[in-house]
Amino acid sequence: MTPASLPFFVYGTLRPGEANHDLFLRGRIRSEEPGRLTGALLYDGPGYPYAVEETGGEIMGELVTPWPDAYAELLATLDELEEYTPEDPRNLYERVAREVIRRADATSVRAWVYVAAPPVAARLRTRGKLIESGDWLLR
Repeated sequence: MTPASLPFFVYGTLRPGEANHDLFLRGRIRSEEPGRLTGALLYDGPGYPYAVEETGGEIMGELVTPWPDAYAELLATLDELEEYTPEDPRNLYERVAREVIRRADATSVRAWVYVAAPPVAARLRTRGKLIESGDWLLR
């Protein structure tokens, strides 16, 4: 699988039943399955979450695989939603490839994850509101 065709790990407003799921993913995804991201903690934005890379943490979410013909458009749309531009120091999020564990069979899959950009992560670590369960749906 090339980096351009990686699935996405979503952990907040793009999860099923949340505000952005149908708005951005409906008709563009082939599959979604429960997954977990290790090595990250979840913080309240507020209104939306941030994944902050941190040893020992775990975040629950969904592994989303787009339809091949919708991939490029979805990638651009999600980058815009997350206000991510490659190499831009003003980013709130960075899109990074990380290993995500499928909850059904515990296998590992490389996926795109939007994590807090370094300046945002530093602020959250010092004065952010940690979502201790690691699950946005249980906040």
